[in-house]
Amino acid sequence: MTEPSANATDPELAFIEVGQDGGLRRIAVRARTGGGPGLFWLGGFHSDMKGTKALALDAWAAEQNRACVRFDYSGHGESGGAFRDGTIGRWFEEAVAVFDRFCSGPQVVIGSSMGGWIALLLAREMARRADKRASLAGLVLIAPAPDFTEELMWKGFSPEIRQQIETSGEWLRPSQYGDEPYPITRALIEEGRHHLVLGSAIEVGCPVHILQGAQDPDVPWRHAFALAHRLPADDVVLTMVQDGDHRLSRPQDIARIIAAVAEMK
Repeated sequence: MTEPSANATDPELAFIEVGQDGGLRRIAVRARTGGGPGLFWLGGFHSDMKGTKALALDAWAAEQNRACVRFDYSGHGESGGAFRDGTIGRWFEEAVAVFDRFCSGPQVVIGSSMGGWIALLLAREMARRADKRASLAGLVLIAPAPDFTEELMWKGFSPEIRQQIETSGEWLRPSQYGDEPYPITRALIEEGRHHLVLGSAIEVGCPVHILQGAQDPDVPWRHAFALAHRLPADDVVLTMVQDGDHRLSRPQDIARIIAAVAEMK
């Protein structure tokens, strides 16, 4: 399977409001109409819906006449709000609001990095609901980073960084993918502890395909194995890309992602 061209007309930009009073934020959404199962994209930490993988999936959906929904978390991309105000709970709330508003029928949820964590929380939420407009046909998780605020950030920070976060409220982390550092806040770390999933079995109610790069410097491949062991064994496929990095955005990586999505019926 080859990478689809990314020249499909971009769906019109829409906005929804999520939250109340001082927590109100304006969320940018691009929703492509089409058949099912639809695609629902959940991006990563400090990324947006115009990344290589998101655009390639949207272009493939257009070619296949499949519905596809993308959005930016608050503080990301075209959405309102400040990045430093974001937490896992806020971004999860936004994902649920967009899913409820724009999706109907079976959906394949594709979560990249932090989006993999949000996808697991979304699947667990949908599994609890008796009456729902949309359901999950499957999860495709790309370098998924559940519990990353605790396992991959806090536990790996030096005592000096921890002290700075605890006393000043944030630490500016240098970015490997841009020129500007971005804030890691005490609220992000502390609120994230309310959404940890790796401590017990994760009931998602649908098949799961995990794609993980063995050369990923941000989310170690052992993290993907830990997640796989928390999921129902009969519904999980783990694909290890031996020379893959964290982004998994090369043409061959995109082809693997699309093949995984296409298998979900």
